[in-house]
Amino acid sequence: MNVLLLGSGGREHALGWKLAQSALLDTLYAAPGNPGIAAHATLVGLDATDHAAVLDFVAGHDVGLVVIGPEAPLVDGLGDALRAAGVPVFGPNKAAAQLEGSKGFTKDLCRRADIPTAGYVRVNSRTEAEAALATTFSYPLVIKADGLAAGKGVVIATSEAEAAAAFDAMFNSGDAPVVLEEFLDGEEASLFVLTDGVTLMPFGSAQDHKRVGEGDTGPNTGGMGAYSPAPVLTAELERQAIERIVAPTVKAMADEGTPFSGVLYAGLMLTSAGPKLIEYNARFGDPECQVLMPRFEGDLITLMLAVAKGRLAEIGAPAFTDATAMTVVLAAAGYPGVPTTGGAIRGVAEAEATGGIVFQAGTRQDGDDLVAAGGRVLAVTGLGSDLVSARDAAYRGVDAIDFADGFCRRDIGWRELSR
Repeated sequence: MNVLLLGSGGREHALGWKLAQSALLDTLYAAPGNPGIAAHATLVGLDATDHAAVLDFVAGHDVGLVVIGPEAPLVDGLGDALRAAGVPVFGPNKAAAQLEGSKGFTKDLCRRADIPTAGYVRVNSRTEAEAALATTFSYPLVIKADGLAAGKGVVIATSEAEAAAAFDAMFNSGDAPVVLEEFLDGEEASLFVLTDGVTLMPFGSAQDHKRVGEGDTGPNTGGMGAYSPAPVLTAELERQAIERIVAPTVKAMADEGTPFSGVLYAGLMLTSAGPKLIEYNARFGDPECQVLMPRFEGDLITLMLAVAKGRLAEIGAPAFTDATAMTVVLAAAGYPGVPTTGGAIRGVAEAEATGGIVFQAGTRQDGDDLVAAGGRVLAVTGLGSDLVSARDAAYRGVDAIDFADGFCRRDIGWRELSR
């Protein structure tokens, strides 16, 4: 069949790389894609916000499955438009995508369904925020913009000055409402679960590195690296997370008439009282997708179609290699602020010759040259029998790349490696 993949980042490159391996694939289209995705797909100039144009393209090119990579088109309701036209789509409808689109929505659902999560208050103004801070919370305090923020709308304030700066940034930029949360102690892990709205299928674990600086310091980013699986999320803890968090969420969404179909990415805090939900994403993570896809040994189109058509119960559990995968993000100077763009990138082929897999994100073609066009530019993935060998493979690939304007963290996996 023909498949349309929407998106242009490293996540979409990883999805396109895996979709292209499917025995079911005829032609893979990607919109807008990037130079790396172009190695696996025909790039098309579609705007995902123009639902009519997407529908016209799907009808005119006999597309049998649409895969929506990023969160914005999901929250915008593209899934609804495609489903209304009878097109199988991997990704939730607009109402279900609120699990990512509104942190307050998710916290309220957790309260209704008795799902373990941090205590919270939703506020709509700085006055409300300061009142809640005075009466309900102590430092450290987690302050979150309610809506989409590309992984950067979270501040952990340890003082009144840091809270005030966060309030200035969020309320002055129109990001209200804001969610204030108690700070949870523990280690974070990511759990991925496929669902067609009824059946649940675990799809691997990972640990991401959100902070820009080594030792998990500095501001939050969209992610500077990841590895999979995450040993800290043991089989028992995964069972608890599914039974107490993910399954009640899927049931609550279905009971309320907004069933979730796609992948639920549960960001978890592993506390002394068990796993607690930090937040949901309604799509694969970036850069987590870049470690999940190289480990997945099945046919991705078969799996996604089963989700899209409500037939997940009819197929077996996904098969993953026993290997560990690590990915290291090469970002442009200035990220997560204003990144330097236009810098030349060389050595991608040399990096892949070391055994690594280079997934492109913020890149564009400038004549014969590959250049940086965003904050997170590349993700270099290595595989190995354990985390040490996966790390070594990833950094061999990184070191083969010539990107003068780029930087990376050299300590991806440091917590697990220290154990």
